[in-house]
Amino acid sequence: MTATSIEPNSTQKLPFWRVCLQAIVRMPWTWRITLGYLSVMLFLPVAAMFLKASHEPPANFWRIATSPIALATYDVTFTTSLFAALINGVFGTLIAWILVRYNFPFKRLIDASVDLPFALPTAVAGLTLATVYSDNGWIGSLLVPFGIKVSFTRLGVGVAMIFISLPFVVRTVQPVLQEMEKDIEEAAWCLGATQWQTFWRVILPPLFPSILTGVALGFSRAVGEYGSTVIISSNTPFKDLIAPILIFQRLEQYDYTGATVVGTVLLLLSLLLLLVINLIQSWGRRYDHR
Repeated sequence: MTATSIEPNSTQKLPFWRVCLQAIVRMPWTWRITLGYLSVMLFLPVAAMFLKASHEPPANFWRIATSPIALATYDVTFTTSLFAALINGVFGTLIAWILVRYNFPFKRLIDASVDLPFALPTAVAGLTLATVYSDNGWIGSLLVPFGIKVSFTRLGVGVAMIFISLPFVVRTVQPVLQEMEKDIEEAAWCLGATQWQTFWRVILPPLFPSILTGVALGFSRAVGEYGSTVIISSNTPFKDLIAPILIFQRLEQYDYTGATVVGTVLLLLSLLLLLVINLIQSWGRRYDHR
């Protein structure tokens, strides 16, 4: 009894870091392994980047982060990534619907090929897309008469981002569709609902959180894409140069400060946008439970 009454007072006198260390030691081993793994693989690398960026004077940091070429790359990277994620939000949902609701020849082959962007090296993906969408390629030659040029333009960057982020939407929506009972749809039809009303009021609400999750994952993947976009774009500043390639160019020029500042801004903007998307997901789940 006496020992338990003395322990809190002695804990309060200890330094904060020691209190945290004792709390970690008392945790179950699953928590300790999880915290250790996250610290090594996620928290420490991010903290190291912020620490290196903090050594730069604020005025110089702001000058590099808001330079015209940096602002142009943010625009190309984030706008094109968001555009690609939204496109995949629509067509990825449609592909998942077809794979779940219909049986057709080579269904397993097509289902497996959806994961191809996961396994294919990004450089190979970029080379393939640049060839197919070039002016002499299978698809690019069909678009040239309409004045549409894909390879080595910003549109090509968007095509590459759509390609590499497609599986995220399909694989997040597909399990939800598989668990969805078709009896609810048939009940809606029996009550006189049209196909559009059934989709809008019965099918879409439970699908919405998974679609948003897929869009968020696809957006994150597209923002960090490098291998395919460096091949299919011309990497011209103020045209189709993306932020990850600008960072690599800075490193090639031994401009480590510029690379760190642009990387930090990219990280902060990505975290901010993912936070916004998570808030929208929470709102969607709350709307679904009503």
